[in-house]
Formats: sequence, C-alpha cells, structure tokens
Amino acid sequence: MKDYRKLVVWEKAHKLTLFVYNITRAFPKEEQYGLISQIRRAATSTPTNIAEGCGKNIQTDFARYLQHAFGSMQEVPYLSFLSFELKYLDREDYITLDKNISEVKAMLIGLIQKVRK
Repeated sequence: MKDYRKLVVWEKAHKLTLFVYNITRAFPKEEQYGLISQIRRAATSTPTNIAEGCGKNIQTDFARYLQHAFGSMQEVPYLSFLSFELKYLDREDYITLDKNISEVKAMLIGLIQKVRK
C-alpha cells in the first residue's frame, strides 16, 4: 500500500482539480448540473483513482486505477475547450488548464509504464 500524497502526479492532479473548481464558480448557473458538474467530476476522478489505486496491493490493480485516472483526464481537455468556446473560460485560464492537463497526462503515462514493468 502506497501513500498517494507522496506521488507528484497525485499532487498535480489535485491542484488541477482545485483550479477547475475555482474557474467553474464563474460559469452560468444554468450549467450547474451540466458542464460544471461534468468537468468537475472528470477532474476529481483523476486524483481519486490515483488514491484508490494506491490502496491496492497488486501492481496490476494499481496500473488499472492509473489507467482509469488517465481516462478521466482525457475528458477534461474537451470539456475545457467547450467551456472556452462557449466563452465561460477566458484564454488565460484555458491555456493554464490545458498546460496542466498535459503535464498530468504525461506523468500518468510515465507512471503507468513504470508500474506495468
């Protein structure tokens, strides 16, 4: 069993989730059960799956949870792009979010490869 809080990828995914919550506060209220909920759930699912995977004793289980985390992170770029296109996100927040998403995805890929060896 690993302490997920010691993983840099978990920390970055957690910070990205906090950023998503912060920027979606300004979205229109009619999106509360639509886009806001969807992007928050996708972002939150990533560090959650990393944490849950750390509780597994078998490396293949841990790798599977990391893969789920990566899948969730795959949703966030489209949802952030849609938010930008709908003018709910300004360019600066969109660029920051996109950069952070790319970093988390790259780190997850590296960790998945390491765990599967």
